[in-house]
Amino acid sequence: MFLRRLFRFLSKDIAMDLGTANTLLYTRAHGIVVNEPSVVALDANTGKILAVGAAAKEYIGRTPRSIRAVRPMKDGVIADFDVTRAMISYFVQKAISGLRLVRPSMAICIPTGITQVEKRAVIDSAMLAGAVDISMIEEPMAAAIGADLPIHEPLGNLVLDIGGGTSEVAVITLSGVANSQSVRVAGDTMNLAVQRFMRDAFRMEVGDNTAENVKKIIGAAVPMPNAPILEVSGKDMVRGCPRVVKVTEAHIREALREPVQAILEVVLRALEKTPPELAADIYRNGMLMAGGGSLLKGLDQYISRETRLKVFVDRDPLTTVLRGTARAMLDRETYRSVFIN
Repeated sequence: MFLRRLFRFLSKDIAMDLGTANTLLYTRAHGIVVNEPSVVALDANTGKILAVGAAAKEYIGRTPRSIRAVRPMKDGVIADFDVTRAMISYFVQKAISGLRLVRPSMAICIPTGITQVEKRAVIDSAMLAGAVDISMIEEPMAAAIGADLPIHEPLGNLVLDIGGGTSEVAVITLSGVANSQSVRVAGDTMNLAVQRFMRDAFRMEVGDNTAENVKKIIGAAVPMPNAPILEVSGKDMVRGCPRVVKVTEAHIREALREPVQAILEVVLRALEKTPPELAADIYRNGMLMAGGGSLLKGLDQYISRETRLKVFVDRDPLTTVLRGTARAMLDRETYRSVFIN
């Protein structure tokens, strides 16, 4: 016990939200120190890393044949092991400066539905990146902790976490997950839906970053009065020339209709499998929304209308999961039961 406490004193604790769209790191001393896109730019010939994070994201859709811009996470899990390890190592080095007497310990949040093989890949990537004593916590549980929900009490807490790759719903009570559902439809799917709509409606191709910006600016789940009309640039699919079209909020709302419906259905499935007593608690307390996807305009209103629940979005949904992971890491005695390994 003494050696374990000494180890924790000498080491640097890191909490990490290893997301499909963004990776965030928290340290005990400095709080949130990394919040960057999960993107790596590589030399296509040598495999050498050229850029990571925000700088690498600017490469997407703009690289010559000699450079690859890679997103090593897909649907909330590792798609490219070596690139993920290199990305984690880069972010860890950025988060912790100066001499380290021992390797850092890490708490990492993961999707609820991933397999044991996928969990092992996360642990191996973190260890090869320099971490040791790795703990894992499920993302909806971390979101509930980050939003100060009373997870230790015998009450039903409903959480919807919409990330880049997955949307997860969990009913949490007595520090455990009573029921969870997930679907691999989230922010990235919405971006693809915008790109597909632009091809079908305007015969124009737009890049990943353009589609994401369109979603952020005029994307909505319900009609939004006074929304701006956006000029969107891309490539004409017929002539192959650059082109600009005017896009309205109604256009993008139609584009996002299917992914929004898929997210609603995963909430309804979770409610359907919830025991009556917990369902009564949820009706009284409402549902928490977290993750970057919850920032889609009107999504909380849409889900509230369809489920007849009170729905509230966390004050900073992009960091909710990381804040909860950090709190559990810093107070392991209180939150011991929420870790799954």
